[in-house]
Amino acid sequence: MTAIKHALQRDIFTPNDERLLSIVNVCKAGKKKKNCFLCATVTTERPVQVRVVKVKKSDKGDFYKRQMAWELRDLAEVDAKDASKENPEFDLHFEKVYRWVASSTAEKNSFISCIWKLNQRYLRKKVEFVNVSSQLLEESAPSGESQSVAGGDEDALDDYQELNAREEQDIEGMMEVCEYAISNAEAFAEKLSKELQVLDGNYMDLSKGHIRALQEGDLSSSKGIEACINASEALLQCMNVALRPGHEKVMAVKQQQHLFTELRDTFARRLTNHLNNVFVHQGHDQSSMLSQHMAELTLPKHSPLHRDLLRYAKLMEWLKNTQREKYEGLSRTYVDYMTRLYEREIKDFFEVAKIKMAGTAKEGKGNKFGLHGSSGKLTGSTSSLNKLAVQGSSSRRSQSSSLLDMGNMSASDLDVADRTKFDKIFEQVLSELEPLCLAEQDFISKFFKLQQHPTLVEVEESDGVVPSRQPPPGEHRHFISSTEKDMVRLMMNKVFQSIETELNSLIALGDKIDSFHSLYMLVKMSHHVWTAENVDPASYLSTTLGNVLVTVKRNFDKCISGQIRQMEEVKISKKSKVGVLPFVAGFEEFAELAETIFRNAERRGDLDKAYVKLIRAVFMNVEKVANESQKTPRDVVMMENFHHIFSTLSHLKISCLETERREAKHKYTDHLQSYVINSLGQPLEKLNHFFEGVEARVAQGVREDEVSYQLAFNKQELRKVIKEYPGKEVKKGLDNLYKKVDKHLCEEESLLQVVWHSMQDEFIRQYKHFEGLIGRCYPGSGITMEFTIGDMLEYFSSIAQSH
Repeated sequence: MTAIKHALQRDIFTPNDERLLSIVNVCKAGKKKKNCFLCATVTTERPVQVRVVKVKKSDKGDFYKRQMAWELRDLAEVDAKDASKENPEFDLHFEKVYRWVASSTAEKNSFISCIWKLNQRYLRKKVEFVNVSSQLLEESAPSGESQSVAGGDEDALDDYQELNAREEQDIEGMMEVCEYAISNAEAFAEKLSKELQVLDGNYMDLSKGHIRALQEGDLSSSKGIEACINASEALLQCMNVALRPGHEKVMAVKQQQHLFTELRDTFARRLTNHLNNVFVHQGHDQSSMLSQHMAELTLPKHSPLHRDLLRYAKLMEWLKNTQREKYEGLSRTYVDYMTRLYEREIKDFFEVAKIKMAGTAKEGKGNKFGLHGSSGKLTGSTSSLNKLAVQGSSSRRSQSSSLLDMGNMSASDLDVADRTKFDKIFEQVLSELEPLCLAEQDFISKFFKLQQHPTLVEVEESDGVVPSRQPPPGEHRHFISSTEKDMVRLMMNKVFQSIETELNSLIALGDKIDSFHSLYMLVKMSHHVWTAENVDPASYLSTTLGNVLVTVKRNFDKCISGQIRQMEEVKISKKSKVGVLPFVAGFEEFAELAETIFRNAERRGDLDKAYVKLIRAVFMNVEKVANESQKTPRDVVMMENFHHIFSTLSHLKISCLETERREAKHKYTDHLQSYVINSLGQPLEKLNHFFEGVEARVAQGVREDEVSYQLAFNKQELRKVIKEYPGKEVKKGLDNLYKKVDKHLCEEESLLQVVWHSMQDEFIRQYKHFEGLIGRCYPGSGITMEFTIGDMLEYFSSIAQSH
């Protein structure tokens, strides 16, 4: 958001003499339309006008356009919807009610807080704030931000001073009068002398004040800098006066030009020396502030240094146009010194981040790693932190390193808290780096006057890049055709050369502590890359974050592959029932975690692809375990695990897994039915066997009414089999069956009653089937079963209740 705010200020509000104070990403409530931004702005001129401006991205290009604006004085009410709970919705009551949904509650609160401040300062409580936390308003006392808005941009520089009307007339008059078809040398000399006096008086003569400013003007005070700027511009005008043929040979002109050259060189040396000293001293002052940032995860702000140096921007432009070599030398000096300064700051910053990150693994477990709290002294090197990371990694494997572990973990409060802390640390790192890079890139562009026109860039062996110059004899340089925009990027690469390495190191540590951190990092990094690309796809920030995103995505893919590999290696006990497999329960935990992390994420497609890989592996390995199971029947393993998978996918409603959800239901019902049929064949085994023989004879071509004439299936044999299953014996067989089913099934899936009810239905179906066969194959025999359907229902009910 920092990057977008920066772009909107530059492209939309600065040209309109406005300053952007707060921004919130919104969409209209109840409508699926493209997002837009609401901006709180103030004018930079008095009387101050306060507005709420709606800005949206153009449909036909990567730029933003102003769509609508409301005056704050027309705002009657702000309704935050809920003062106690997080709610991204809010209403603004202007001439009509505008209902909005913010991208986050934090952005909404920040925007409403800014509106409250502006109301307090300029409207004196004319706006009604409804459902807004009193704590939010109490913390939002009017700040310097709103008090200083009328001052305009402190970085603004004076406009270029053009020649006045009298000067233009003098030059034009002299040029028209002076003719070079010379016939009378004495007359011409006299005329030339007079013209040179005019020329000398108006255009080739610096005031004593300008000369004094160039020779000894104070380059440390604002007044002295302004005097030097005026004098340097006046000198440049004098040196650029167009001479007519012959004038350059006149001694007075030569002397004047020599004086100008000496003044130029003298001032260029003074300016270069002074700015070199400014770089060193300002950088030293910046370094002395580092200790203040050690306890907290923040980077030192360079805005004071930038503000001080930007006073010299016009002089840098003058140096660029007059003394290119000195300009290039200053460029190199700045880049070299700032590279060292930023390297120290960034290294210390990431050291704090790593200690805080490692701390998420030791909190709640005592001071296991021997690390001080954030307010203590920070000791040890990066290598020692790596050792801590490995220790943290091994101690946490039972918590969150795999889907197998997650099944036993049940998303413990400690683990959730750890992940939340990690997410905040990683977001804080990115949020600190983003404005730092943007501010430095903006400063380099302004200070070194690097625009969009083509130039040559010199690439030194050390990868230091400065504008081109002629190399001294014997020195070999490499030149590449580029633009000054490219040059800014190359300078940024040198200044911030440690950021990408440090980010990758931090990411590796987070991944070692908990492989599921890659989910958080993928979402956060993707969002920051998306934000940076919206501002400038070719910027240093965009390119660097894009490179790091590749690493994060690789870690995410490695995490998913690791889970699949552990599924394939799972071993089950031969002495206990299988139940719901750890990786099946783990997939549910993973999916619930992932759905929370990836809500509204830009890279949802990455998660969907991972889901498909994981679920196919889950399916395949459930089948594998079921086939290898010795204690638990295959149908039970399949039934229970696919029931769990079906329940999980139905609850989470993951659209890309809808096919797998239906497949899981199909497998669950198939194996439930198979288990029921196979189990019921055991209590009435002889009866089942007898009627299977009857059906086989019919299938072989024997007519149904002739089956009773078969020796093995006559009426006497039928009566003998039926007598073996009186009601008492049937109930005993069903009771034993219930106990056996109870031993097969696990408690957590609670399928016992479902299976028992299905067995009852199947038993009734079989009973009716046997009765039908008796009626058709033994007509008029009067043979019936020794128990009725009513008896059977009573058996099933009483057995279920007794257990």
